[in-house]
Parts: sequence; structure tokens; C-alpha cells
Amino acid sequence: MKLTENITHYVEASVLCWLATSSLENVPNVSPKEIFTVYGDDTIIIANVASPQTAKNINENSMVCLSFIDVLVQKGYQLKGKAKVVSKHDTEFEVLEKPLLEITQGQFPFSSIFKITVDTAKPILAPRYVLYPETTEEAQIKSAKESYGL
Repeated sequence: MKLTENITHYVEASVLCWLATSSLENVPNVSPKEIFTVYGDDTIIIANVASPQTAKNINENSMVCLSFIDVLVQKGYQLKGKAKVVSKHDTEFEVLEKPLLEITQGQFPFSSIFKITVDTAKPILAPRYVLYPETTEEAQIKSAKESYGL
């Protein structure tokens, strides 16, 4: 599935994303990721800074779910697809590493990358947008800032 401009916008507007995996025994795991970017038309790459359980789960079960939210606008996307762990020994590591190193400026070492090929995307909206369709993004930002004390 091709990642749209709107999906890419929310990926770029997000400070964290949440990657959900499941073990071979169907034990779920979800963890925040800080270093990620869109790569190509249908792929998200994430630096594996300190996620041994996520790597283990992806090696056992490639199906993942990834969520991005702009915390002030309170909109984002849930993406589902297949992931693989790309290690330093893999031929594509060096190419995938470059955009992630630009983000980290060398401050977060990582020895593998989670490469996720997206199959489906679903918008995420704060309930206020659904319950009160007249809600504007500006009003939502104001409300979020008040709630978060910003």
C-alpha cells in the first residue's frame, strides 16, 4: 500500500510511534519508538535502539501494528504490515541506516533496523472529532494544550 501525503505528514509530526508485536505464543508487546521515518512508497524504518523483545517477536511473527499520533491535533494513523529485522550484517543495512543517522546525529547507537512494509492504514481520531463533528483542529490543539498544561 502506498503511503499517502497525509500519512507521511502524521509520521513526520509524531514525536513517538508505538510498535505492537506478538510472540510465537501470542503474547503481545507494545513499545514506543523515537527514531523512525518513511522510506520509499510503502515502508517505515525504525532504529532498534533498545528493543530486544520487539526484535525477538518480529523474528518469530512478522505481523505488526504501528501507530502515529500528533498529540496536539489528536489525529494520526494505525498502520499494519509485515516487519523484518535488518541487522548490520544485511546488505541493505547501510542504505537504511543513512536516514536514521541523520535523525540521531550519531547520539543513539543502533545495531539493527525494523523495516515495516505497510499493508493497511486506518485513521485515528480523538473521540471529540466523532462526537462533535464541528470540532476544529485549532480547538482541539487549544484543549490539548490546556489538558497537558502547555
